[in-house]
Amino acid sequence: MKTVGVFDSGVGGLSVLRALLAELPGVRFVYVADSAYAPYGERTVAEITDRSERITAWLCRIHQIDALVVACNTATALAIDSLRAAHPDLPIVGVEPALKPAAATSHTRHIGVLATRGTLNSERFARLRTQLESTASSPVHFICQPCDGLADAIERSDLQTQQALCEHYVQALRDEAPGDMDTVVLGCTHYPFAAGVLAQLLGPDVVLVDTGVAVARRTRDVLNLSAPTSTKSTTPMLFSTGDPAALALAAHRWLGLQTHAEKLVA
Repeated sequence: MKTVGVFDSGVGGLSVLRALLAELPGVRFVYVADSAYAPYGERTVAEITDRSERITAWLCRIHQIDALVVACNTATALAIDSLRAAHPDLPIVGVEPALKPAAATSHTRHIGVLATRGTLNSERFARLRTQLESTASSPVHFICQPCDGLADAIERSDLQTQQALCEHYVQALRDEAPGDMDTVVLGCTHYPFAAGVLAQLLGPDVVLVDTGVAVARRTRDVLNLSAPTSTKSTTPMLFSTGDPAALALAAHRWLGLQTHAEKLVA
């Protein structure tokens, strides 16, 4: 059985784990929520790089993982290159805001992007945005909105703050975007868990796009699994540097998993 490590700054990466479980039944998953250091989007590059390396080293040493999924947009943007340099034999799959799928499907070519400030300010995001804006078959325009505090509110299951922040950031996006914006990219793995609120605020004419399915399919490719190894998903192992009970509760609420989480000191 293949073993895949998955980590995020907190519970947001569960949205990616959900897609991985659906795409790769029979694969063993070990999920780490670095909740003691969440949110990554408001930390320095050095802090994010250090946390990413510590968790990756632990997953390799204790669980002998066959591949790693960096289920965090900010960690992918700021730390994945150093992780690949430090672990050249380990297949590593990152996540990045779904600008390419959005550009491929948008009819109006005006696309909103909701993401953390760390992701939006990264060189990796800037390169992807510039590439698409300059090479798309027809001109595309991205309207980027940093969402300070939203990942943290989702992390803490603070529904009142989530609602208020979603209202604030959707309004800010609309103030900057033209009236024919038809697509919004959820550029943080936490944000799919606020998709219901965001969809209601944006209205039925705006499509929300995230990266979970694409990441799961890419992970299948790097593992060289052409077909499911089993028809039944395995129960993932859950670890948190913060409150394990909060991670287990989130996994139950969003993924329907009946399992406990363990405390990790790393």
